[in-house]
Amino acid sequence: MTDQPAKPRKVRCPTCSTDVVWGPESPYRPFCSDRCRLIDLGAWASDKYRVEGETPLDDESDPLRRPH
Repeated sequence: MTDQPAKPRKVRCPTCSTDVVWGPESPYRPFCSDRCRLIDLGAWASDKYRVEGETPLDDESDPLRRPH
């Protein structure tokens, strides 16, 4: 029996679809670079991406609303 090293797992960068090795040699994983990571962050910050759900309440009935 020969012990062969495990084949490194690869994922696709969510921004540009480049193959990225999932390991310590890829510090920005799942992104291929800091640039792609920042593009993704900017999309979330500008509401290009969002998680579906109910709109938070803006009135007094919101139990998490803090008094001013």
